[in-house]
Amino acid sequence: MNSEIDVLVLGGAGVDTIVYVPELPLPYADSHLVPSIEARAGQTGDFVALGVHALGLRTHHLDMLGADHHGDLVRALHRDRGIALTEVPQPAGTKRAVNLVGPDGRRLSLYDGTRGHEDDRLPPETVRALASVSRHVHVSITQPCAHALPLLREMGVTLSTDLHNWDGTQPYQEQFAYEADIVFVSTTALADPERTMRQIAGRGRAEVVVATAGAEGAYQLCDGELTHIPPVTPSAPVVDSNGAGDAFAAGYLYGRLTGEPPGRCGLFGAVAGAYACTVPATGADVISREELLGAATP
Repeated sequence: MNSEIDVLVLGGAGVDTIVYVPELPLPYADSHLVPSIEARAGQTGDFVALGVHALGLRTHHLDMLGADHHGDLVRALHRDRGIALTEVPQPAGTKRAVNLVGPDGRRLSLYDGTRGHEDDRLPPETVRALASVSRHVHVSITQPCAHALPLLREMGVTLSTDLHNWDGTQPYQEQFAYEADIVFVSTTALADPERTMRQIAGRGRAEVVVATAGAEGAYQLCDGELTHIPPVTPSAPVVDSNGAGDAFAAGYLYGRLTGEPPGRCGLFGAVAGAYACTVPATGADVISREELLGAATP
């Protein structure tokens, strides 16, 4: 197959309104004075696309967008960063969320669940055309990406996904967990991360399962062996954890697609994730290939 795209990203395009708050949880009050409130393009698929593109991989993003101001922000982000974007009309409007960010960089995301309908679909012919010239597809867990999974599996392209804060039981995420070759998940809501990781590998197709654990680093299950990916000390103060998991996935996928062994892929992910925590989410900045390789050099 002649590949024109290294990473095709499905879904996860949208706009976050970032609010920096004095503490989390935010105590009840009639009002709070905050430093700033800023809406910017960039949800999980956007950040993965930004990340792998900045690392030099040929990137294409496919999702549904509304004919609205929020959609214009997403379109402008991709245009300004030089990332190819194929959009499908979203009658309910562009996906959006409000993210509250505390002084320590932790965030609370309030996701608008009205920006989609159960009958939304990415056109199969569009998915097929893009996937047929792609080396790899990263599938966001946003609606309507699950409906594209059977077609992608039929085509034989390798898949990755990020289950985010899955608790290991919710059925919606299972369809992604058991169809992907590379699965990322946060340990945040997992009672027993190793058990869930082995469940994903045992029931699904995953060759690699990576569970990110914030400041504790991450854990990687590969060929039945569970290993720890040590945390990387950020090069600057931690100000915002928005996009850290997406950055980890982008760094890991860069290693995977450039032929690096699992341990080094994990290091790339840790370096990229740590970098993401040092920049305000309002800027949507991501690590460059030079910075990544420099930080990953022994």
